Amino acid sequence: MDLAARKLVVFDWDGTLCDSMQGIIATARSVLLEWGIGEEDLGDLTRLVGPPFPQAYSWVYGLSEEDAAEVTRRYRARYEEGEGAGWPLFEGIPGMLDALHANGKLVAIASSKRHDLVMRQVRDNGLADVLDAVCGKLADTGDSKEAAILRAVEQAGCSVDDTVMVGDRNLDVEAARHVGIPCVGVLWGGTAPREELEDADAAAIAETVVQLESILIG
Repeated sequence: MDLAARKLVVFDWDGTLCDSMQGIIATARSVLLEWGIGEEDLGDLTRLVGPPFPQAYSWVYGLSEEDAAEVTRRYRARYEEGEGAGWPLFEGIPGMLDALHANGKLVAIASSKRHDLVMRQVRDNGLADVLDAVCGKLADTGDSKEAAILRAVEQAGCSVDDTVMVGDRNLDVEAARHVGIPCVGVLWGGTAPREELEDADAAAIAETVVQLESILIG
């Protein structure tokens, strides 16, 4: 599959372009501890990076739908104040995006994070005028990563046949595949081991931003 021939590159946000893991983990840890989950029961909090909220709290910690919604409300109130480490870009991302545009590519974001927060973080990183489409989750229920990907493709004026996805979790690979788009998995965010991406049938795997640029441009 000639991934470099595809015109539109749709990126996941957290763990792919945005180095937000420490902020997410720090905020979730404080909220879950206050909720009554013991330190010994928290386990690997990186499991919360990637899946949509509030569902992630049910999948990972077995919370009821109502409790997961309340934990998410408390989490968001703190996270949006910048508690934790914030949301900087990974090193090399701005240069890669410039290189993609210089080679005639369109660049978009499709995220399971709420749309208004993705837009805030995009603006905070100076990317509002760089991206051809930004699509986050429109509601906690009734929306999906697949739907966000398709909105990004539509807003960019492309087709799924001319699109490649880039993400850091198996959820990205699987969502892209469900709408007929190949997905390149990336490892630099540390949110998933290579085996997770391989098992999800990622079209390629990039260890570095430079390697990803080579895959996408050729």
